[in-house]
Amino acid sequence: MGIKPLEGPADTAFVRLRLRSEEGFGLLELLMAMVMLNVGILAIVAAFNSGALALSRASKASTAATLGDTQMELFRGLKYSAIEQTTGEWNSAVADSTWTADTAYQTNMANPTAPKALVPTVTNCPNTNLNSCDPSFTANGPDGRSYRVDTYLYYDQPSTYGGQIKVVTVVVRAGDDLGHSLARETSTFDVTTGS
Repeated sequence: MGIKPLEGPADTAFVRLRLRSEEGFGLLELLMAMVMLNVGILAIVAAFNSGALALSRASKASTAATLGDTQMELFRGLKYSAIEQTTGEWNSAVADSTWTADTAYQTNMANPTAPKALVPTVTNCPNTNLNSCDPSFTANGPDGRSYRVDTYLYYDQPSTYGGQIKVVTVVVRAGDDLGHSLARETSTFDVTTGS
């Protein structure tokens, strides 16, 4: 059984009518419209997903900055002589590879060269808020997430200033991603804040 050849004008007219007919084209148009609609919907879903991810990152960074500011304000409320860290907490921090891997520690505290020097530790914290004497602690943010607050403290003596100052750097990291810092703040304190 093969293809039957066209035998006359009636067969040719039938074929032409059949080719001009739009039967079946509605299905193709519907299929093409569905494909285009799906592409558009997927693009919108991807945009919402990336937007939600950006909002989550911004929320973490904002909370970390707030925790860092809170910790730094704690130091700003202390006298110069009360800005110190306890020996036990210091030993724990120095044993922590995340704490010692930070640039604040590596650059200024690992092997300090004069005029930089380590601030001696104390046995007991002289302040009512023990976080002021703890180089590394975990805090819960208002967003319900866990954050790690690391504090680096050392002496320095800038050439433009005659006396010795204490430099405090506060670094806040997400509790589930200690490899990256979310917020970093540094401030200097001199003896004019009282002893």
